[in-house]
Amino acid sequence: MSVMPETPTAMAAVCAGAAVWLLGGPCSGARRARLLLAGGGVVGSGPPSWRDLTVELRKARGRWRPEWWAPVVGLVLGVLGASVLPAVAGAAGVPLLRRMRRAREARRTGERRGDAVIALCAALAGEVRAGRQPGEALQRAARDSGGLGPAQAAVLAAARFGGDVPGALAAAARQPGAGGLLGLAACWRVAVDQGAGLAAGLDRLEGALRAERDQRADLRAQLAGARSTAVMLAGLPVLGLALGTALGADPLRVLLHTGAGWGCLLVGGVLEAVGMWWAVRIVRGAEET
Repeated sequence: MSVMPETPTAMAAVCAGAAVWLLGGPCSGARRARLLLAGGGVVGSGPPSWRDLTVELRKARGRWRPEWWAPVVGLVLGVLGASVLPAVAGAAGVPLLRRMRRAREARRTGERRGDAVIALCAALAGEVRAGRQPGEALQRAARDSGGLGPAQAAVLAAARFGGDVPGALAAAARQPGAGGLLGLAACWRVAVDQGAGLAAGLDRLEGALRAERDQRADLRAQLAGARSTAVMLAGLPVLGLALGTALGADPLRVLLHTGAGWGCLLVGGVLEAVGMWWAVRIVRGAEET
């Protein structure tokens, strides 16, 4: 594979800059001064240990969001292929990857909130069985489980001062993953208006929510194979480029500097995007069903 003469120098400069940033960082002098003045270490005591390097790498990974690796990879490919197209494509992929990351984080937050709602129902049933009044029991259970989320203050205020607790619970149920609070609101309304047993209703609600959560987990486990297959198929073009480079075919030059290569790159990119969209749609449709 033919590489520009400036490529080794550029790559060496990038690697040296990354090493300096990881080992010392922009504020390494200030950190050393603070350590010296606080008596927490000795300046210039020697090279950093492997443990220090591991800690710095973890901090760097925490600072870097996953989507910012796209322009880095695009820049490296652009240097290797002597073209600006990979860098532009990497920069264009940042919003898409950020959206995917935020959707994944929102889904995980919803799952954690759903688990907290189940814990709230179990704790509330236990407090009611212990002989406490529903308002006091809700305050104790919410404080222990945190299942009400940001709406906890409004719900607890309604429970403490005789407000509309079912209405506050219904408003809190609008949070992602907190749909079980609608069942809690119904149980509360029935127990207060008709004098029914609140603990028995909470037990049934907890069982239903646990069964629904287990069903989702089982479905997600069954769809894990389909997701893995889609990811593997999406990575096959990268594997093909790597094999072509290893065989000396120089696929980056063909793709980035010839008309036929541009056409293949455009068609392949469109087909790749359509295939990934279709696979994600199938998996999401199965999960929603």
